[in-house]
Amino acid sequence: MAIIEQVGAREILDSRGNPTVEVEVLLEDGSFARAAVPSGASTGEHEAVELRDGGERYLGKGVEKAVEAVLAEIGPAIIGLDATEQRTVDQALLDADGTPDKGRLGANALLGASLAVAKAGAESSGLELFRYVGGPNAHILPVPMMNILNGGAHADTGVDVQEFMVAPIGAPTFKESLRWGAEVYHSLKSVLKSKGLATGLGDEGGFAPDVAGTKAALDLISEAIGKTGLKLGSDVALALDVAATEFYTEGTGYKFEGQNRTAAEMGAFYAELLGQYPLVSIEDPLSEDDWEGWVALTEEIGDR
Repeated sequence: MAIIEQVGAREILDSRGNPTVEVEVLLEDGSFARAAVPSGASTGEHEAVELRDGGERYLGKGVEKAVEAVLAEIGPAIIGLDATEQRTVDQALLDADGTPDKGRLGANALLGASLAVAKAGAESSGLELFRYVGGPNAHILPVPMMNILNGGAHADTGVDVQEFMVAPIGAPTFKESLRWGAEVYHSLKSVLKSKGLATGLGDEGGFAPDVAGTKAALDLISEAIGKTGLKLGSDVALALDVAATEFYTEGTGYKFEGQNRTAAEMGAFYAELLGQYPLVSIEDPLSEDDWEGWVALTEEIGDR
């Protein structure tokens, strides 16, 4: 059996240079794995809570408390369990924390431990992680959505939408999808340079030009797709992560592209975008707590 024998943890830096927790798990059969959980630049009010240290160290973002939580409580809670019984392990983690938002031990510590156990279980079983989790039928990879232009909390520009993505929906394989995405990315850099726009990168690696707004950004990406010889809509589609909570204020609505807008006006804007561009996904188009707005938006574009 793949019994969990040791659990360790340390503080590392993620791709943004912010501290996060890395958890290590060793099984009795010698299988070993480690996992780290990065944090997002824009997180919702109802998401699981990261445990941060506060104070001056790392500007308050240190995770020594989370590391201690792994060593003092999370490890002892799962040592002795079978790593291949993921549901049992995860329930033990939830029970150890005991809060609905994972705020006592920290989601960064709990998720790091859960993923490290899954990886160790996969190694012990002699399987790749995707096969271990997905079973024998896990052989089709999803279409990737690649973030190639950043705005919102991911860039210091006037673009309010946080992520502009391309989805190579017409590619026959994941390998080709990856190639098409890379070609569009480099093509976009050439398009930006030709127009005298900045080619610096945003928080997640996409370009961060200061353009007029959402449509201007989509037009640039559409042009970049065309210059690769790929067809917009049939080969490569578009997607957005609006992260609308970031520019929503209760009582005044959405401060978007220089105007205060209602949920209905945002819905009309998205409907207009869907009529002009091959958008296959719009993530977080409204604030997380704008329930009436979500109902109206679903009625407006829910079948598109």
